[in-house]
Amino acid sequence: MGIRTTNGRGQVYHSILDTVGDTPVIRINRIAPDHVNVFVKFEAFNPAGSVKDRLAINIIEAAEREGRLKPGQTVVEATSGNTGIGLAMVCAAKGYPLVITMADSFSVERRRLMRFFGAKVVLTPRALKGFGMYTKAKELAEQNGWFLASQFETADNADIHQNTTAREILADFGDDPLDYFVTGYGTGGTVSGVGRVLRQERPDTKIILTEPTNAAIVASGYVNTRNETNQPTESHPAFQPHPIQGWTPDFVPFVLQEALDNKYYDELIPVEGPQGIAWSKRLAAEEGIFTGISGGSSFAIAMKIAETAPKGANILVMLPDTGERYLSTPLFEDVPEEMTEEEIAISRSSPTAQMDG
Repeated sequence: MGIRTTNGRGQVYHSILDTVGDTPVIRINRIAPDHVNVFVKFEAFNPAGSVKDRLAINIIEAAEREGRLKPGQTVVEATSGNTGIGLAMVCAAKGYPLVITMADSFSVERRRLMRFFGAKVVLTPRALKGFGMYTKAKELAEQNGWFLASQFETADNADIHQNTTAREILADFGDDPLDYFVTGYGTGGTVSGVGRVLRQERPDTKIILTEPTNAAIVASGYVNTRNETNQPTESHPAFQPHPIQGWTPDFVPFVLQEALDNKYYDELIPVEGPQGIAWSKRLAAEEGIFTGISGGSSFAIAMKIAETAPKGANILVMLPDTGERYLSTPLFEDVPEEMTEEEIAISRSSPTAQMDG
């Protein structure tokens, strides 16, 4: 192998927002079964570190074009973190104040990141789950005349995945087959937007949807009630707290409903949170790919699909974000801050710069 060189991107970007999208598809080389080809679409390459950068920019720019968002108007949204971080980046670049509502059960680093971007973060009690933070955002918008981003209802969500994510996938695979596409869901924008395109242009691709075993709201068959603007009016009875942050709020989002109604998935496979944690760790330690619990959970299902997939099958897995969003979660609970016994032994194998004790 020769020395690596780079040539630049051939352009100067006028804004950080111009760098959203065009995330890489990367082959898995060490931990995938030999008889299949496994790839990941690594959304951590977005400028604010997650797939939610895509919907954040589209929600804001579509509202600007249509006059729904006024200059200087405050934006408000309920989020578990990644959408809030994406919106914070977009609002910072465009000059909009941003208020985020978020249950206090989500990782501390997420709220700190949003505040670092200049957003205000209003915490809601974890006992009220996602529906509580959602209701708070809606109240704040109505009482203050703020713009509610509405990630769970707006057509701008799935549209951006139809126009960018799906097109990137088609271009990257070119004439090669894409046998399986594996994704979880939060708002449902990815599976609805990508599903539209794959059903039309890659009808042989099997779309695999996954959700937490203990929050299997799609598998339950029950759809929560919604009001006339498609906002949820109740917490889903099948929801239980789970460690896969960013996935599966305690209601079926209207954006996701499109994928359910139009059968944009061929199989629904539940996943245990500890499985997602285990595969996230393996992706980092054995492939150098640093993704969170949600990415590890989708990858866990891809590995299950790979067991019975035909020889030579191409499997693509969505990895929604970076593992840095999870430093205070169970993903890192067994990663020590101090040296281990093995590390101490390594230190002692040479004479200088020894730590006391």
